[in-house]
Amino acid sequence: MILLDGNSHLSFLQHIIHFDYWLFSKINQQWTNPFLDLVLPFVREAEIWVPFYLFLIIFSVMNFGKKGWWWTLGFIMTAVISDLVSSSLIKGSIVRLRPCHEPLMAQTVRLLVTYCPGSSSFTSSHACNHFSVSMFIFLTLKKTSGWWRLVFAWAALISYAQVYVGVHYPLDILGGAAVGCCIGYGMSIFFHKQIGAFIPL
Repeated sequence: MILLDGNSHLSFLQHIIHFDYWLFSKINQQWTNPFLDLVLPFVREAEIWVPFYLFLIIFSVMNFGKKGWWWTLGFIMTAVISDLVSSSLIKGSIVRLRPCHEPLMAQTVRLLVTYCPGSSSFTSSHACNHFSVSMFIFLTLKKTSGWWRLVFAWAALISYAQVYVGVHYPLDILGGAAVGCCIGYGMSIFFHKQIGAFIPL
């Protein structure tokens, strides 16, 4: 059995934070190019994905009738719950300066958006929200097509953009993704118990 004292725990945490800073610097300042500088700030904007959300609603209603509307409600509630958990519960309890507000990094951060939010950096609500709905989409629609697993790539792209533009650390993304996946998993179980599995009309 290996026993860790308080200093060991502190040292381990410091290593994680240092790695988090290092990876952020790589993504935000070194692994860059003009194309990503142009595209990624827009990728993270919700308005860009309105056609995708409309497609999901149309797809579910056309294929599953009344259940499709219940699915839409479940999708919306998943997003609402994940946002409340991340933005209010977690950020209200864990205060972490965003990279664009961090004095030690302020001179080096490339901020590619017009403002730096004042809320806590941990967790990323973008990551939490998108991974929660991705998990919900995948677990409720996976029997209709294996392609639905690609929604996780969509969530990952938006989350990566948050680091790239300078408003979140990678650890914020991982935390948000983990919380979001748990919420999406829970909501999918609730949906299946209350509504049942999807069977195309």
